Amino acid sequence: MLIVGEMKLAEVIHHDYNLVPVVNRFNIPLGFGDGTIKQICAERNVNLEFLLSILNTFHDPQYFPKDHLKSFPASIIVNYLHKAHTYYLDEKIPQIKQMIKQLFELSEGNKKTLNLISNFFNNYCKEFESHVDREEAEVYPYVLALEEALKNSSKEKHINEELLKYSIGTYEEDHEDVEEKLFDMKSLIIKYLPLESADNKLFEEVSYSLLRELFVLEKDLNEHSRIEDLILVPKVEGMEKQYKSKL
Repeated sequence: MLIVGEMKLAEVIHHDYNLVPVVNRFNIPLGFGDGTIKQICAERNVNLEFLLSILNTFHDPQYFPKDHLKSFPASIIVNYLHKAHTYYLDEKIPQIKQMIKQLFELSEGNKKTLNLISNFFNNYCKEFESHVDREEAEVYPYVLALEEALKNSSKEKHINEELLKYSIGTYEEDHEDVEEKLFDMKSLIIKYLPLESADNKLFEEVSYSLLRELFVLEKDLNEHSRIEDLILVPKVEGMEKQYKSKL
């Protein structure tokens, strides 16, 4: 199903509930009634074409309009990626940590496997947070400054030297797909849980929920990385060439 502006957003969410956090990144909370996507975007000053591109990218793995996505301003892409970071750090990761904590509370006896899972995820989170911090502190401000310089030639002399010190290629070289490391953690859960516990049924339910949320996070991160690697990086490389040609 191709998602288009004339569709009611509520019906789209009914069809694919995984789009709820994606919609929220555009400052569209639940409670949008029977409005169409086009109407809601007009009311909330959201770029309709960009929202549709992102929704379809998450909804259909085969859908990825690289050229169309690269046509949007870098600031729109960066703002979306920033909102995704907030979702991962403030919602999804704490949710997963709470599930792991609940498994500890339900378990009895040997907690070796749970300790492995907990330590693995904590180490993963530290690496992921470091990855996000670098993007937020270095990459995104650079992209926005470069876009501003191209739009306003009067500022070029002022920020010229700072922009030339950095290149998106530097970021691309050591940009690791940290989401791939979730695979080992999922394997531990699939192969070695549930354990003996005070409440086997509840323990098993929480284990399944934890595994499901890891799959959800992994899919979201894969799409996030595709947008960074295949849209943002090539777009900024083109902006850098354009900027240097004007100097």
